[in-house]
Amino acid sequence: MESIANIETFMDTAMEWLMAFLPDLITAIIILVVGLWLTKMVTRMIRRLFVKKDYDPTLESFLLSFISMGCKLLVFVLVVTQLGVKSSSLVAVVGAAGLAVGLALQGSLSNFAGGVLILLFKPFRVGDYISAQGIEGTVKDISVLSTKINTFGNQLAILPNGQLANNNIVNYNVESTRRDKITVGISYGSDIKKAKEILLQICNEFPQILEDPAPEVYVDALADSSVNLSLRFWAKNEDFWAAHFHVLETLKYKYDEAGIEIPFPHMVLQQPAEA
Repeated sequence: MESIANIETFMDTAMEWLMAFLPDLITAIIILVVGLWLTKMVTRMIRRLFVKKDYDPTLESFLLSFISMGCKLLVFVLVVTQLGVKSSSLVAVVGAAGLAVGLALQGSLSNFAGGVLILLFKPFRVGDYISAQGIEGTVKDISVLSTKINTFGNQLAILPNGQLANNNIVNYNVESTRRDKITVGISYGSDIKKAKEILLQICNEFPQILEDPAPEVYVDALADSSVNLSLRFWAKNEDFWAAHFHVLETLKYKYDEAGIEIPFPHMVLQQPAEA
């Protein structure tokens, strides 16, 4: 009889606790459902705003994910608080967990922060030709943690965003034109004036080299075995390498025709003296 009485007492206590907890549980469920619905609506509205403003697709994806995650975290906190968990205790638990995760993922967090900076300030975009961390190539993809670059040899290079955001980056596509500098050495016995005229003629005859700013040639240095001429000209980004290689090849032909010597190292072999 005593065990039955204990069971009845336990059941009564459980029912009292359930009836007291039930309103909070129902309210928490309502907060969860409404919160998730609002999160979905807010994300949809922001996505429509991004489409109207024509933002960078990578930035859109990252911000939408970040906003959705933040809204869901807020809903979770509200639900847990409604169920009776003290906010101070929750903050302490979340802070301790965040510290542990931060220490474990320090490198990833650095890359994450770098990705945010790249997506916000846009030092380069997908399709740009850049030079960074000793690697040159075309940007293929920008994610939150890393950037993928197709090199000149069609290899795929993956660079951590943390290093990219904190080091020098050269973007060759920001400006529509580029200036090239080609240095060629001629012998001291060659006609400097004629050599300069030939270089300018090559530039004037090649349509991809811009007339404004006009090409220029200077004596760059009086070296040990040559007079170094520096040719500088401008071309559009898409024509830059075609112009560069055309000038290099054509100046060799033109200099040979004009009798202008381009010095190169000579090795003199001496016969050993007869005994």
